[in-house]
Amino acid sequence: MEEGNHSEVTEFILTGLTDRPELQVPLFGVFLLIYIVTIVGNGGMIFLIKTDPRLHTPMYFFLSNLSFCDLCYSTAIAPKMLQIFLAKKKSISRTACAVQFFLWYFFIDVECFLLAGMAYDRYVAISNPLLYTVTMSTRLCNLLVAGVYGVALVDATTGMYYTFRLSFWHSNVINHFYCDQPPLLALSCSDTRITEILMFASASYTVSISVVIILLSYVCIISTILRIRSGEGLRKTFSTCASHLTAVGMFYSTILFTYFRPTSSYSMDTDKIFSVFYTLVIPMLNPFVYSLRNTEVKGALRKAMYKFMTHS
Repeated sequence: MEEGNHSEVTEFILTGLTDRPELQVPLFGVFLLIYIVTIVGNGGMIFLIKTDPRLHTPMYFFLSNLSFCDLCYSTAIAPKMLQIFLAKKKSISRTACAVQFFLWYFFIDVECFLLAGMAYDRYVAISNPLLYTVTMSTRLCNLLVAGVYGVALVDATTGMYYTFRLSFWHSNVINHFYCDQPPLLALSCSDTRITEILMFASASYTVSISVVIILLSYVCIISTILRIRSGEGLRKTFSTCASHLTAVGMFYSTILFTYFRPTSSYSMDTDKIFSVFYTLVIPMLNPFVYSLRNTEVKGALRKAMYKFMTHS
């Protein structure tokens, strides 16, 4: 921090997950393993989808974008978090903090809307399978994903601008393991009411729009399922939705608890725990959620491993 009672903060101190010295190295090992599995799992999913022609369908196009999103927002958080576990000076520059905040905000938004897009994709596939590839054309899929990234870019840029235009001179200690908005607002010496309103409005419309799309898609899916008389057809239809529902449940339950619970029950320690889940654990689990019950992905993986073994 610059000298003077009212000089602006030029760097922040991240307290991390815990201040207990004996836990730093074990936690570093745990989260390093989580990050490696995240890179291998999501990178492997993207590789399989790109290289196997059987996976060149709208569903896997959205899934490859979801894997890319998980890989990116985990990477925005994990490296700095790992450094904090071992570093004596747990600092991050104001610029780096703003970049981390922007990347986290951007890819969280992308994840929300991608999950909504995937729900709509499942609705089209189940309700009208004969026209699925015609309805979900390459052009439409590209437009949907471009729209998702465009909306997220505007949202994240606005959030970053209104957060980092605030004054920080009283304290520079962020009680978190990354640059999240609530602890940053708690540090600010400015009037944060406008930023808080914008934050709530942004989170509300992002979550509400995506949740409404997901709910409407599944209402239509359920109505279609109820008309299926074949037991095998019912099982196959449910199987195509189970992975997506699992991913939606994991992601939105942690997001809603973290950002939409009453302020009276707010606890930074609890917030840190739930933040670990949606920033690091869920991106690690998603590739397994989408592959364990998916015969096409498992088939593509076996084919890739066979090629590797025969050419090594």
